[in-house]
Amino acid sequence: MSFDVDAVRADFPILSRQVNGRPLVYLDNGASAQKPQVVIDAISHAYEGEYANVHRGLHFLSNLATENYERVRGIIARFLNAPESEIIFTSGSTEALNLVSYGWAAPRLQAGDEIVLSLLEHHANIVPWHFLRERQGVVLKWVEPEEDGSLPPEKVLAAITPRTRMLALTHMSNVTGTVVDIAAIRKGTDLPMVVDGSQAAVHMPVDLSTLGADFYCVTGHKLYGPSGSGAIWIRADRQAEMRPFLGGGDMIRTVSRDTVTYNDGPLRFEAGTPGIVNQIGLGVALEYMMSLGMENIAAHERALRDYARGRLRELNWLQVQGDAADKGAIFSMTMEGAHAHDISTILDKKGIAVRAGAHCAMPLMEHLGLNATARASFAMYNTQAEVDALIEGLTFCRELFA
Repeated sequence: MSFDVDAVRADFPILSRQVNGRPLVYLDNGASAQKPQVVIDAISHAYEGEYANVHRGLHFLSNLATENYERVRGIIARFLNAPESEIIFTSGSTEALNLVSYGWAAPRLQAGDEIVLSLLEHHANIVPWHFLRERQGVVLKWVEPEEDGSLPPEKVLAAITPRTRMLALTHMSNVTGTVVDIAAIRKGTDLPMVVDGSQAAVHMPVDLSTLGADFYCVTGHKLYGPSGSGAIWIRADRQAEMRPFLGGGDMIRTVSRDTVTYNDGPLRFEAGTPGIVNQIGLGVALEYMMSLGMENIAAHERALRDYARGRLRELNWLQVQGDAADKGAIFSMTMEGAHAHDISTILDKKGIAVRAGAHCAMPLMEHLGLNATARASFAMYNTQAEVDALIEGLTFCRELFA
């Protein structure tokens, strides 16, 4: 199946608009991706004609909403190649990682126990472990990336000691685009491994049957779906070891004055009225991606990455953070004499949307000796012409601030 980027772009209504009198060039996909019309339509239809609460009613609309909502569990399972019974709905990766911290790690880790994590992590895969450091005396052991931004598996494995109890690693850095070889790390250790798949699952096929993680989370708003949607895959044996995170709603079987009994997983970890329509929208987004073919999306984005890397290297006054060979199409940049916020503001005047700041990765920024970068992050609907527009915009910035 060939990948027709023009046909894909036509599916995203926002890409036809103008910003500041210029055609929109949306390069902030690492923060949040735009939504195709099929997702927008599915959300509208769910509210207009099929909305009711799930799991709780015997009437037609409740049964229909429940069917549509639970169908998404199977879609996510197919997207990640995992058993449907091991998919737990969350509001996104942040809730998912906090679920693991509170439900699995906190009851097991004691003062002096270690968690190995990398400096490539997003705050969502850092702060929940800091909670354990603050409250229980857990030790965080940091693995630094190489100068080119890569993270060799042997370097991660070398950080493991007899006190190490788990690993918390990103699958793809949201700052440098570095892809971490989780499968290779798994070959060197049988320790529990939490993997943040927020970036990776958007840009490449993920097969959880072979990856080697114990926990793997995704977030809907980066997957061309609604914000407030997402999921975590937790292996069945790990689920059995976990205590509930939040209480109420579908996570209980019975409640009395003196006792409470809990549901089985995955409902055991899904308290309260869920983001019903958000998850339905996510299911449609994943079906849309799978209809295009994840290998096709990955190939298109690799070509974009290579083209952008070549064009950016022409700008010898621009510094790009991280240049690992197999990185994703994410470029974090600095320019002497211009703050990242200046770069972003100037590019915005030309209709080019990039992110400026620390990208929820302050430990990595500290390691790089920076307080901010301007980040251009590409998606399946971006084009080489948009890379050229970025280069022109950066050149204009240079002329302004030189």
